[in-house]
Amino acid sequence: MNEVLWFASRATGTASIVLLTAVLVLGALTAGRRSRAVSQTVVVGLHRSLALGTSVFLLAHIVTAVAETYVDIGWVSAVVPFTAGYEPVWVGLGTLAFDLVLAVVTTSLLRHRLSRRAWRAVHLTAFALWPLALVHGYAMGTADQPLLRLVPVACAVVGCLALAWRAMSGTADHDRRRAVLVQEWS
Repeated sequence: MNEVLWFASRATGTASIVLLTAVLVLGALTAGRRSRAVSQTVVVGLHRSLALGTSVFLLAHIVTAVAETYVDIGWVSAVVPFTAGYEPVWVGLGTLAFDLVLAVVTTSLLRHRLSRRAWRAVHLTAFALWPLALVHGYAMGTADQPLLRLVPVACAVVGCLALAWRAMSGTADHDRRRAVLVQEWS
């Protein structure tokens, strides 16, 4: 049974980082220039649905990692960073990422009760949780399973490309403002 939990933990962790990267990419598309090919509503809906799916896989990853007894990761270590008996730094980075996920999900669920500024401030922590999760996934990847190390690297490349595209593209509103500023006034 312990071996099944070990494989389940690795599989759900790998799925979590892939889904988290997809959520990041869709978030970059949503925040950037509006796509005319696909409805913005569809992209936002997919972003939210994948974020929920990511949370489910992440919870499964944490439960299986704590339940398997080969290494010492307790329930407290799932929410309190750097307290694991096994690889406390690398597990701690994953815990920090999870704590940030909790903050982002909670504020997203309460978005209608928060100011846009407060929600956005917390939501931007996703830019910190993603690299923390990548480093955790890479460092905790099993050395004799190169795919478990390759997935976080591939996700890093894809995510960085999406973030670079987002940084280089203006928003539709920004472009309209710039166009108005250069207009001649009669």
